[in-house]
Amino acid sequence: MTIRSLLRLPLIKYGLVGGLGTGIHFAVLIMLVEMWHMNPIVASIVGFIVVLIISYLLNRMWTFENRQSGYVKQFVKYVIVSCAGMVINTLIMYVTIEWISISYIIGQLISTVVVPIHNYIWNRRWTFTPVTTSMKTRSGEGKS
Repeated sequence: MTIRSLLRLPLIKYGLVGGLGTGIHFAVLIMLVEMWHMNPIVASIVGFIVVLIISYLLNRMWTFENRQSGYVKQFVKYVIVSCAGMVINTLIMYVTIEWISISYIIGQLISTVVVPIHNYIWNRRWTFTPVTTSMKTRSGEGKS
């Protein structure tokens, strides 16, 4: 399998967008904690929100190649999935920092494994599911 053919697979694209998002998230997290002495849990939430916007656009246009109308509804679904991921991320950060007393970097690494799996499954099955003709007909969209 060539690199070009691999780059056609949504899971590979999602991984690349996720890698970029992870890099941005860590950069924001570390910058806010180390330079501005922000609480690591709050800084992680800020990083998550920054990545939310960037990753939505990249996943919509490139990963899932979904250019259908209704992007507002789709963005709301993406935000719901991402917020669920953010809750999971925040819980992991809280448990690792406050209960286990380990580095916030380790907590974020654990989140980096768990949250993307959750988000990919929900975005693939719910957020970016293409509207089929039968779905349009059932909802009344396909009628003239």
